[in-house]
Amino acid sequence: MDDWRQQLTVFIIDDDASVRDAVSLLLSLRGYRTASFACGEDFLQACQPDWTGCVVADIKMPGMSGLELQRALSREGFALPVLIMTGHGDVTAARTAFKSDAVDFLEKPFEDEQLVAGVETAFAREQERLAARVRNARRETLVADLSQREREVLSLLAQGMANRSIAEQLDISPRTVEVHKARVMSKLGVSNVAELVRLADSALK
Repeated sequence: MDDWRQQLTVFIIDDDASVRDAVSLLLSLRGYRTASFACGEDFLQACQPDWTGCVVADIKMPGMSGLELQRALSREGFALPVLIMTGHGDVTAARTAFKSDAVDFLEKPFEDEQLVAGVETAFAREQERLAARVRNARRETLVADLSQREREVLSLLAQGMANRSIAEQLDISPRTVEVHKARVMSKLGVSNVAELVRLADSALK
């Protein structure tokens, strides 16, 4: 397993201890790190912003259901991908899960490979999210290293302003704006204004 995957955990949430143990054993034997919870409330109480991996939750549990947990995670700002397990072939529930961006909907008893495939899909999604977080952090660092004037020019460019308008607002010449823009593009490693505006839009939020 790649090094980055060693940092990911499959969080198994099911009120049936035998299901938790079986899923945990299956995934552990495949090299996945797992953690188990008996209910959604316990998981939400324990969940930390820096946790990474995915959630495998039963749809029907005493108290909070798997779908309610999925919604609660989204509401609380946790971006962990979710797979929903069910022993009840409920098309409506499946539709609800997918509308809430569930990775998969697994009907018990499911094949081992179905679960593994779902976890792999979730981990691929998680890898993309973590890579984007690294890119955004790097962009914020690069923007922070710009001079005050360069940040001002970048901010106005991100608002869609033309060089002449920027010059008027900052009381400098259009040529000076062009010089600052060129320096900003060089420091941030972008090759065109469109890319610069996209970067600024995310880094300056």
